[in-house]
Amino acid sequence: MSKPKNTALEVATWGEVLFNSMKTTTTTLPEAVHRYFEATNRFDAEAAAACFTPEAIVRDEGKTHVGTDEIRNWVSHSSKEYQPRASVLGAEQKGDVLAVAVSVAGQFPGSPVELDFEFSLRDEKIAELAVH
Repeated sequence: MSKPKNTALEVATWGEVLFNSMKTTTTTLPEAVHRYFEATNRFDAEAAAACFTPEAIVRDEGKTHVGTDEIRNWVSHSSKEYQPRASVLGAEQKGDVLAVAVSVAGQFPGSPVELDFEFSLRDEKIAELAVH
């Protein structure tokens, strides 16, 4: 199956990325965000960290992670602890922030949960990510 660029995506069980051009999102995912979800669903911390600027900031679960080394460690820890799988539900551009609604399933109480991932991009990479 060929993978078209700049389409909304849904991430399936076992991390296989399925492209769905019929998705009713108002915004398609930029390449860095697309690659981030692919990498995290493969539990590939190195590939996930490569989607970020060197000085990027991630805020998740009340903690702040700065720089690609800390982000790599955050993805690695989350992958081992929770085995999360993300399915993109929709996305909307809000000024400089791309708000992505995501269903996350994994080994944690209340799974699956719906979370908002708010991305800010710079130079075609993720500069900031806040997970709510």
